[in-house]
Amino acid sequence: MYFFLWNLSFLEIGYTLSISPKMLLNLLSESQTISFWGCGCQMCFFLLFGVTECCLLSVMAYDRYVAICKPLQYPYIMNYRECAKLAATTWAFGIFVGLGYSISIFTLPFCGSNQINHFFCDLMPVLRLASTNTYKNEVAISALTVLADLILFSLILCSYILIISTIFTMPVAKNRRKAFSTCSSHLTVVFIFYGTVILTYIRPNSAYSVDSNRLLGLLYTVVTPSLNPIIYS
Repeated sequence: MYFFLWNLSFLEIGYTLSISPKMLLNLLSESQTISFWGCGCQMCFFLLFGVTECCLLSVMAYDRYVAICKPLQYPYIMNYRECAKLAATTWAFGIFVGLGYSISIFTLPFCGSNQINHFFCDLMPVLRLASTNTYKNEVAISALTVLADLILFSLILCSYILIISTIFTMPVAKNRRKAFSTCSSHLTVVFIFYGTVILTYIRPNSAYSVDSNRLLGLLYTVVTPSLNPIIYS
């Protein structure tokens, strides 16, 4: 558990540093600009850390499942080598998605407006500035995001269904409370993180609002990473 929390902490630091310093600089200065390549790097690191965190939360749910449902086998199943493999897989997937999305967007022609209607280089606001028809790109990004989120969230859901069914079979109330307390912080983070991400990226265009999108963006880029240390403490 502490190995994965260490990874989560590192992700949260990188995730926040990819957005907050530039956002604060723009708020404090008159020049609210970012270079083309700077915007591309910001998007790449934001996606890298964000996607890796999504994957890591699923891995942490599996870790809690093994700890509660198979406690005697836990030291053998979740040994350091297996934990390192799982963590490396989440990072590899995050790097692949971050680079893939960023390259596919920033290789498009940008010849028109260069004003991003957001406080950081998010996917859709940047994509809408491209001077070409981006309908297929938007559909592809939305479809892949929905598919990835559904798969990862389903893994978390399945883990917790098995965890809850195991907890209810425990004969001692004290053990049930201990098992629930082990999972409560992780569940809280999952609901906050996935809730804001789903509201931001998995919505019909009719429900799209620039102001609400910025507010949700502020929640999952600044507020949620600030709350996570308190939740886990």
